[in-house]
Amino acid sequence: MFIRKLFRYRFSNYSLALILINVAVYGFTTTVPQWTVFLALNPVYCIRGRLYWQVFTYMFVHGSLQHLLFNMLGLFFFGTHVERSIGSREFLLFYLLSGILCGILSLGIYVFLGTPRVFLVGASGAIYALLFAYAVIFPRSRIFVWGLLPVPAPLLVLAYGGISLAEQFAGRRTGVAHLTHFSGFLVAALYFRIRMGVKPLKVWFDAFR
Repeated sequence: MFIRKLFRYRFSNYSLALILINVAVYGFTTTVPQWTVFLALNPVYCIRGRLYWQVFTYMFVHGSLQHLLFNMLGLFFFGTHVERSIGSREFLLFYLLSGILCGILSLGIYVFLGTPRVFLVGASGAIYALLFAYAVIFPRSRIFVWGLLPVPAPLLVLAYGGISLAEQFAGRRTGVAHLTHFSGFLVAALYFRIRMGVKPLKVWFDAFR
């Protein structure tokens, strides 16, 4: 099948390039903040204003230096390992497609819930997809939460997925796009199943039985 025709392996360190782009966009939107309106994802601007590119550009915009830092750390630690494993072109397709689909899903949710004033920013959806990919490729790996607690990568994915859903439906307004995070896991799971023919749950089950 054409959809499963993977790219020839090549490593070009696209993770670093993406980090530099994110940093550059943050510097630009900090200097010229009015551009955030055009680059962040907002239901009214995107649909009625026909700024359709927002489902792509939102993932390069960040609301604060801390927001940028945490996402870029995730891109560095998980992205570099995933990229070395599957190759740079496959990694770039996975990352960008995950971010775009998370944006489209989030847009649909915002329209359905009737929240036109929200502005979605950040690479979190794509980063969560990378975390999922890392857990599938390295199912026996342990991630140190807060630098102290070693947690198996698949267990961390399941825990974060549950937390994202619980926080979203708890109704607390924290400014965190929990459903976008969960969408990252969902998109990544579908990518592995459809594009690579890999069943993530089976991989995790086989790794720990």
